[in-house]
Amino acid sequence: MIIALAGNQNSGKTTLFNQLTGSNQRVGNFPGVTVDVKEGIYKADKSIKIIDLPGIYSLSPYSPEEILTRDYLIKQRPDGIINIIDGTSLERGLYLSLQLLLLNIPMVIAINMMDEVYANGIVIKTDILSEYLKVPIIPVCANKNEGITDLMQALKDLVDNRCTPPKQDFCTGAVHRTLHATAHILEDHAQRANVPASFAAVKIIEGDEPMMADLALGENEIEMIEHAITEMENELSLDRMAAIADMRYQYIEDVCKKAVTRPKCDKHHDRTIKIDNVLTHKIFGIPIFLGIMLLIFWLTFGVVGSYLSDLLSGAIDSLAAIVSKGLTDFGINPVVESLVIDGVFAGVGSVLSFIPTIIVLFFLLSLLEDSGYMARVAFIMDKLLRKIGLSGKSIVPMLIGFGCTVPAIMATRTLTSDRDKKMTIFLTPFMSCSAKLPIYAVFTMAFFTEHRALVMTAMYLIGILLAILVALISKKFLFKGNPIPFVMELPNYRLPTVKNTFLLLWEKTKDFITRAFTIIFVASIVIWFLNKFDIRFNVVSDSKDSMLAAIGSLIAPVFTPLGFGNWKASTALLTGFMAKEAVVSTLAVLLSTGIEKLSAPLATLFTPISAFSFLLFTLLYTPCVAAVAAVRRELGTKYMFISIVFQTGFAYIVAMVFYQIAMLAG
Repeated sequence: MIIALAGNQNSGKTTLFNQLTGSNQRVGNFPGVTVDVKEGIYKADKSIKIIDLPGIYSLSPYSPEEILTRDYLIKQRPDGIINIIDGTSLERGLYLSLQLLLLNIPMVIAINMMDEVYANGIVIKTDILSEYLKVPIIPVCANKNEGITDLMQALKDLVDNRCTPPKQDFCTGAVHRTLHATAHILEDHAQRANVPASFAAVKIIEGDEPMMADLALGENEIEMIEHAITEMENELSLDRMAAIADMRYQYIEDVCKKAVTRPKCDKHHDRTIKIDNVLTHKIFGIPIFLGIMLLIFWLTFGVVGSYLSDLLSGAIDSLAAIVSKGLTDFGINPVVESLVIDGVFAGVGSVLSFIPTIIVLFFLLSLLEDSGYMARVAFIMDKLLRKIGLSGKSIVPMLIGFGCTVPAIMATRTLTSDRDKKMTIFLTPFMSCSAKLPIYAVFTMAFFTEHRALVMTAMYLIGILLAILVALISKKFLFKGNPIPFVMELPNYRLPTVKNTFLLLWEKTKDFITRAFTIIFVASIVIWFLNKFDIRFNVVSDSKDSMLAAIGSLIAPVFTPLGFGNWKASTALLTGFMAKEAVVSTLAVLLSTGIEKLSAPLATLFTPISAFSFLLFTLLYTPCVAAVAAVRRELGTKYMFISIVFQTGFAYIVAMVFYQIAMLAG
């Protein structure tokens, strides 16, 4: 049995999906969290598969989410549909429900967020709603796991008994007449296309081109339908789209008058309006956002995160010393001891020590997201982003990019314009992902101790400013045209849930640890081996005679104009293409020391000026191989290679210009 979850953006679909399947999919209090179809198995019955579809507001093929959801429901035809509606925005949710009912698939409507409904004093008479819509209506609170069992039982009963929604009219007058005439004309075409005639009729009247192509209507049939539509438009003084929308909202309004009682004031909405008067102020909105981000960076890099990372780093170094003593006392081969201490502990340990910093950063960002503030950031940044050729919706992938470039690139699927999508994907790698954090931390600790937090924050700001510069240039020469109009729902502010916050932290920590013990672990051993042996596999006494030195020396001269033309730095940049954390682990292996003692050895490879040049290059050059693969999935092989060349070339130019000017300035 295959059950699809369909509903508006931010209605709680993914939360319900997690409750049903036990999955830990990302949940956020801003629209567009789900950008792809997600599958899971119902934990109470392994024979049921749950499909989480992207949030949509209609089944018209205008946005990528709508096309994906519509195609899945029409062509895959799941056994049942759970239509999730935000109980605090019932009318808007029912607009989609009326369209889903026409698909002739067993369906249950889940009215979600009932805790907020009760808190606002709203009364929803589900029995009256069910009587009008002819499908079961189940009140649920997905984030508290309330009503979920009843919901699934109701749907299973419908599917087992093959109970599809009965045919019913939501319209009267001219729209009613036109719909029935159209359905009669295209009935046999709809049967061949395996689409319900009533649904096809609505789509044809709306001017739905994909549906027109699927039905393959003849010229005479199209002419008769167009004649009926013209008569309807003239009679109602509305165009075809407005006539259908007006028909749906009239029906919804009539139903809600009988089934919903609202208090004179909405506490949650009134509170949201008061907060928005401050946080989205046309003058103070952006400064407040920058102040919040600076506070987050200060707490992460200057107070809490760095302190905890230092503690963990010291613990790892102490463990390494204990293991080293134990291996020596045991009389183990010095080469094996070197592999364990100089390879594994130096490489993997140097990366693991930054877990607390990353946890603190993601914890603070998740609070902003779950509260609903991130949606406001997109709103207040829209005007600024439009000046550089993007819409406010592009801010969401960019903000996700501060965590990881891969999901950020995937999040561009929510952008309806191909131009905006390409431009956003090219700019997203300028945002400093969490994998670059260890690089910044190590170099600021070694060369900018007194201004550590300031320099680390500067790296984030430089990435943003350079992204703006590139966007302005791209807007004029590469991605000409205007950004799409920006429309986004601003959800009510909500208190972040403990479960969702800790799920996010666990997900990010697990991902970081997994990479540390897979990619970084393998890379550290390979780097140690190449650095320990020469071309004849003899142990070298000096690493400059190793295989790695020979390889690194071939490309080192390329980076001389940037100030770090030594083979160790160039080798670290090469491994950084696999994962950015590998830059730090490689340097730790090459310098045979733990993270706490890296400062002195790094001073032999870099000066403060060349160190900052190195930071600029790592900030800007091509992201990790996983991110590059994500670019290929979204834009194709051609744009993947263009992005690699562009990012690396731009990074080279910026770092070289900085270093040369800094050296000339003395």
